[in-house]
Amino acid sequence: MPDVLVSTQWVAEHGHDANVRLVEVDVDTTQYASGHIPGAIAFDWQTQLQDTVARDIISRKEFEALVSRAGIAADTHVVLYGDNNNWFAAYAFWLFKLYGHEQVSLLDGGRKKWLAEERPLTNEVPVYPASSYHVSAVRAELRADRDFVRARLNDPEFTLVDVRSVAEYTGEIIAPPGMTETAQRPGHIPGARNIPWAQAVAEDGTFKSADELAKLYRTKGVTGETKDTVAYCRIGERSSHTWFALKYILGYENVRNYDGSWTEWGNLIGAPIHLGDEP
Repeated sequence: MPDVLVSTQWVAEHGHDANVRLVEVDVDTTQYASGHIPGAIAFDWQTQLQDTVARDIISRKEFEALVSRAGIAADTHVVLYGDNNNWFAAYAFWLFKLYGHEQVSLLDGGRKKWLAEERPLTNEVPVYPASSYHVSAVRAELRADRDFVRARLNDPEFTLVDVRSVAEYTGEIIAPPGMTETAQRPGHIPGARNIPWAQAVAEDGTFKSADELAKLYRTKGVTGETKDTVAYCRIGERSSHTWFALKYILGYENVRNYDGSWTEWGNLIGAPIHLGDEP
């Protein structure tokens, strides 16, 4: 099985391999058209990775159709990358894992590092022969929903990680400036430890070392030793980034991503909320 993190040099050497498919997933969906890694296709997180009517991830059948159109087979090594330090690339990685795809990696440093190294870009959009992709298993244990979180709020064996900014966590703001999908109320889920996602990355956009990450999370009591660990943010993309670090770099077991995140929790009738820092 390939490494879950691959370098820019690895992509430069293997991006055109027959069994490798590069996929760009950006926060700013116009970035791909401005120039992308040769051979890469793009998935639009707003229209292709999410249900355009219900607030949910795409269904199993929709995932199969999307991946089939991209010419991805069950044994294809999918390499994901994007802007904003791989926010939505990590979200797409989580989705691929949720639907049981084994051979999937993130390009460490994403689009930022590729551009900083002045590696080649193209405007050519490749077309690959369609496949007949079938999901073999759904790994529901990678996803948390509101009921899963609510049922464990007072459980000492439950660890909740809020990866948003300090201002979002304390309730000073509801969402980052310019974000349109927000909750009605500010604050955080009671008991959550605030470890902003950006603390997990180096200046060049790559993940910090495993030792650095272990120290970062252990300092806040996130050790992987509890029964369940859940990461959340505003809509699930930043928390996918932290989920990846916890599960695949640090090797924590039983780590889930709560993709409903604050946009759901902050709108729930009767859901407990805490303002300010935790005591």
